[in-house]
Amino acid sequence: MEVREPSARYLVRRDSKQTDLGIIPSDWDVVAIGQVSQCLIGLTYSPLHVRDFGTLVLRSSNIQKGKLTFDDNVFVDMDVPERAITRKDDILICVRNGSRQLIGKCALIDEETAGSAFGAFMSVLRADSAKFLFYHFQSGTQKRQIDEVMGATINQITNRDMAAFKVIWPPTKAEQEAIAEALSDADALIESLEQLITKKRHLKQGAMQELLTGKKRLPGFNGEWEQKILKNVVQTPVTDGPHLTPQFFNEGIPFLSVNNLAGNKIDLSDPRYISKEDHAVFSKKCKPRRDDLLLGKAASVGLIAIVDVDADFNIWSPIAMIRIDANNVPKFIYYAFQSSVTKRQIELLTNSSSQGNIGMGDIERLVFFLPPRSEQTAIATILSDMDAEITALQTKLTKARHIKQGMMQQLLTGKIRLV
Repeated sequence: MEVREPSARYLVRRDSKQTDLGIIPSDWDVVAIGQVSQCLIGLTYSPLHVRDFGTLVLRSSNIQKGKLTFDDNVFVDMDVPERAITRKDDILICVRNGSRQLIGKCALIDEETAGSAFGAFMSVLRADSAKFLFYHFQSGTQKRQIDEVMGATINQITNRDMAAFKVIWPPTKAEQEAIAEALSDADALIESLEQLITKKRHLKQGAMQELLTGKKRLPGFNGEWEQKILKNVVQTPVTDGPHLTPQFFNEGIPFLSVNNLAGNKIDLSDPRYISKEDHAVFSKKCKPRRDDLLLGKAASVGLIAIVDVDADFNIWSPIAMIRIDANNVPKFIYYAFQSSVTKRQIELLTNSSSQGNIGMGDIERLVFFLPPRSEQTAIATILSDMDAEITALQTKLTKARHIKQGMMQQLLTGKIRLV
């Protein structure tokens, strides 16, 4: 499935008009949500009603990324009023939460979830054009109105607020449904990519479990594996960056901490910067280069990345630098650090301070099972290819999400009309 932004061939050129929500087609209107939907109040219950059985009560935690999830459920054993029972295509909206960012997040009730209750910190919008209205609640127009109502201190919106929110409204249900269908297609593509990425990650985890432990041997390899501690497979002792806090600048040499290790990669999108002079001083102790491993050793202990760029940068003390010797393959040991075996070792060696940390000596004590170098290379190549496939899918997913945002901006404002 491929979803593209609507092109010029879909345009129906008509007169436009200025409204409080911007310029819209002359035959569209700006209406209050209360005019086109019913706003329903959620269920109030006490801890005495909570059971391991009964009626599921949908809460904020049951909405993740615009979808219903059921990892954290509450059930009540009580009579639930009809107004607090969901129906298919109801829009479930978070209206009160300790985190302001979560207010306004929403999901559509599907057929399987219909009949559940919803809690007092939630509201339901019930409308004939629910799917169209659902996408409006994901738009910047609605988010701005929510922020304006809450102001600087309030962390909730009332049903009266909800009913007063304005939406841009096409004149016919057919056009509303066409817009909702186009955006639903975009969502379907996004969901299919997310599911495929999850599947590929599981396949990679399974491959790592077999290949990094020798349970599955690649054709043509028969040599014995050796058990070695990390200290015996590094060129230089494991080290870290400076323990002092340097002066930071708006530009200069990137200076990484554990927040720059994300997804088993180095993230240089938003680094701190130090001067060339400080970099020269710090480099006497530690200067990462291509194929070095960077391990989070404080706060986010166990995060791992491999240097795959030739850019000049340096690291702070929460990161340890590991330089593998010529008899072994850095990429193989990089993947070994991602295995459950190594992660368990790191957990056992991490102290229980408030942030948690692992010392350089303990890092050097980590045990690895290593095949001959040629087999390390073959295994690392297979896992690298799997990573490359996942990265390509993630790129497609990012593009699909951007396309959907562009479609919402164009379709929900009438800048592009679907014929």
